[in-house]
Amino acid sequence: MCSLWTEVVFKHPKTFETLAMDPEKKREIIDDLDMFKNGKEQHRRVGKAWKRGYLLHGPPGTGKSTMVAAMANYLGYDGYDMELTSVHTNTDLRKLLIQTTGRRKATGDGEDDDDDAKTTTKKVIDRGGGVGGDSKVTLSGLLNFIDGLWSAFGEERLIVLTTNHVEDLDPALIRTGRMDKKIEMSYCDFETFKSMAKIHLDVDDHEMFAAVERLLPEVDLVPADVGEHLTAKNPRDDAGACLARLVNALQEAKAKKDAAERQDEDNGVVV
Repeated sequence: MCSLWTEVVFKHPKTFETLAMDPEKKREIIDDLDMFKNGKEQHRRVGKAWKRGYLLHGPPGTGKSTMVAAMANYLGYDGYDMELTSVHTNTDLRKLLIQTTGRRKATGDGEDDDDDAKTTTKKVIDRGGGVGGDSKVTLSGLLNFIDGLWSAFGEERLIVLTTNHVEDLDPALIRTGRMDKKIEMSYCDFETFKSMAKIHLDVDDHEMFAAVERLLPEVDLVPADVGEHLTAKNPRDDAGACLARLVNALQEAKAKKDAAERQDEDNGVVV
């Protein structure tokens, strides 16, 4: 059967070691993935399809796509990336699911791949809050895809939905049993910043951390922007220079926010 997928080599560099987020939250996700990966017999014993649904939601730039890459690399799964608006009918959606087969990649721990190690990682991207355009995929068709009879086709399957607007999704789509693990990818907080400072600058503490801790809660800055400020621009950029650039950006963002709030007050807008 002719494949409906276009195959490319997956060599995304993102791993959980280089994924910037709250360490406790990261550990929780890794533990959940381990539970799923080792859950074949448990799922079989209780009569459940060996699959798990993840919902990643938050503003653009908060690391949803890199989280998917880190998950795939951690588990050694094949990745299938689908834009729902490009799927025309429920039948097409089912055909795509049937063809999501692959092997778990070698883990480097001495274990050989075999025919029983069939795996797939299914990444379904929902941009704009749902199907649209010329697509005739229905909500019932999508739900059937996630947890209907066809969802049990093959072996283990991780289904990941990402969205910038979780409030636009139908509650039936994201209930437990379909999306078992819901992860908010939000604006950068201080714990996430500290992990980024370690990754980018190899520092655990610095005199400028206090200013960052004070300013971060005052503004909405996504991790992607924080990472850009922490990236050395030239050989002379040390940790102090990068942190100073970040603090300056935070101060400017706070000044703009304060000015907008004052303008709203002058216009009689309640915020």
